[in-house]
Amino acid sequence: MEKSSKIFVAGHRGLVGSAIVRVLQNDGYTNIITRTHNELDLMDQQGVRNFFKHEQPEYVFLAAAFVGGILANSTERADFIYRNLAIQQNVIGESAIHGVKKLLFLGSSCIYPRLAPQPIPESALLTSPLEYTNEPYALAKIAGLKLCESFNIQYGTEFVAVMPTNLYGPNDNFDLERSHLLPAILRKMHLAKLLEDDNIEAIRNDLQVRPLTSFDAKNSSNSQIRSKLLSYGIAPNKLTLWGTGTPLRELMWSDDMAQACLHVMKHINFEDLKPSNPNAPITNCHINVGTGCEHSIAQIANLVKKEVGFMGKIAFDNNKPDGTPRKLLNVTKLTNLGWQYKTTLEQGIPLYYKWYLGTVN
Repeated sequence: MEKSSKIFVAGHRGLVGSAIVRVLQNDGYTNIITRTHNELDLMDQQGVRNFFKHEQPEYVFLAAAFVGGILANSTERADFIYRNLAIQQNVIGESAIHGVKKLLFLGSSCIYPRLAPQPIPESALLTSPLEYTNEPYALAKIAGLKLCESFNIQYGTEFVAVMPTNLYGPNDNFDLERSHLLPAILRKMHLAKLLEDDNIEAIRNDLQVRPLTSFDAKNSSNSQIRSKLLSYGIAPNKLTLWGTGTPLRELMWSDDMAQACLHVMKHINFEDLKPSNPNAPITNCHINVGTGCEHSIAQIANLVKKEVGFMGKIAFDNNKPDGTPRKLLNVTKLTNLGWQYKTTLEQGIPLYYKWYLGTVN
């Protein structure tokens, strides 16, 4: 991949896509193509075809996806499988048709079975049932990696799939109904701290920067704002989170993930990922990307609490689902291919909160 190569980053405004753009720019790549959703709907097959025909990108990072946390995954099951299948089919298919030199597909660690062996090796794929709460999204991502693998086998393309662990960083989704674990905890903790300080105007500003569904923070009374926060478990001197707090999670800083993506794009080909036995089926050619470190949700919440300065109590509602009990990726394959992460969770959370404060203050 040359510095002047034409590179399309799909999903450049999202958590991973924006990190990939930053890393590419910092590394001296000068011909990066992006499109907003209004400019190009990746679910529109003809629109995507016209884009590829006109732009002729040489390399593609497919970071675009319809994503959400445990609540959204549970209640919008059809959207999660339908939208992601459409995006993947269009971008991967047109990349093959238009001769893209290399494509990197971003999947998710939720592709693995609920009770997969820990740490989870790539070979655990499709060995037992998935976690029910995010099954549609997982199935879509499995289809995406198999689409890449199948194009490579049949047509000789270079489409590599990476499966990241839970990610966090700038441009994360902090929607209280749709966000993943860490952004949800961080924003709730921030709002709990403001409520603890009786800083309703700062809360009002936060809710205007990132509005809640069907709630007008600007024109709501202080009591209405307090009541709305309480519906999300945010009360004076107490923050209630979903589940038991015992599930273990692995978290990676988004710029580390982007560096891993660039490493894969530059140095790792499909041939490097095939089974060593030439007679074995060509399968499980995707790559786990993670840190190999894990924390309980309660530990994560307490790290955020310390950084935010919230003095109240953290409680857990065990009537709410926990999700997968443990999800630690085995990153031996990636380590052997020459890449390791840099940013620990203890280093990343302060960077994360500083970025968040810059968006609401």
